[in-house]
Amino acid sequence: MATEALTLSGVDAYYGDSHVLHDVSFALQPGRLLGLLGRNGAGKTTCMSTIVGILKPRRGDIRLFGESVAGLAPDVIARKGIGLVPQGRRTFRSLTVRENLVVAAQPPRHGEAAWTLDRVFALFPRLKERQAQLAGSLSGGEQQMLAIGRALMGNPRVLLMDEPSEGLAPQIVAEVGRTIDRLKAEGQSIVLVEQNVKLTLNLADEVVIINTGRVVFQGSARELEGNEAVISQHLGVF
Repeated sequence: MATEALTLSGVDAYYGDSHVLHDVSFALQPGRLLGLLGRNGAGKTTCMSTIVGILKPRRGDIRLFGESVAGLAPDVIARKGIGLVPQGRRTFRSLTVRENLVVAAQPPRHGEAAWTLDRVFALFPRLKERQAQLAGSLSGGEQQMLAIGRALMGNPRVLLMDEPSEGLAPQIVAEVGRTIDRLKAEGQSIVLVEQNVKLTLNLADEVVIINTGRVVFQGSARELEGNEAVISQHLGVF
C-alpha cells in the first residue's frame, strides 16, 4: 500500500496557553489535491504553520511520505520536501523576479523531475518577461505567480498553498486555478487552503473542513458539493 504524501495524526498546537488545534488528523495521498476549508480564524493557516514548523505541535505527529517531521526546524522541513506558498505572497520585494526564484532553489529528490528556472518560466511566461524587474513592482497576480514559482524552485514533494486566490481579480483567480490544476496533473501533491469554496471544489480530490481548530468534515469534494447543510453550517456560503 502506497505511503501517504502527508499525514497529520492527532495534532494539538498552542499559541502560548491558547489551544488552537485540537486533535487534527487528515491524510493527503500522493499526486492528489486536498482542499482545507474553513471560515476566517478557523485554524487553517495555523495548521499550515504547524506543518512547516513555524509552530511546534504539542501532541500528535506529522509525517512526510512516512517520515516524521513534527517539531523539526522550518528550514529542515523545507529541505525534506515541504514547500509553502504563504498567505499574502511575501515575495522579496527588493529582489528581482529572477533573484526571488534562484534564492529558493533546492535540488530535486528521489529522481523526480526538477523544477528549474526554465521550467518555472515555461509555467509562467510573464515571469520570464519580467525576470529583471523588482518583485515589488509586479501586479498582485504576478506576485502570486512568483510566490508559486519560488515554492516550486524548492522542488517540494508536498506543496502547501495558503489562500492563493486572496485579493485577486476573478480572471486572475481563474488563471491561478488553471496553474494549480496543471501542477496536480503533473503529479504534484498539494494541500490547498482557501476561502474560495467554488475554486476548491473544482480542484480538490478530498476536502477537510476545520472549525475552531477542529476537523468537522472529511470526505471527497463531490460528497461536500452535494451537502448544502455542511457548507452552510461551517462555511456560511452556498
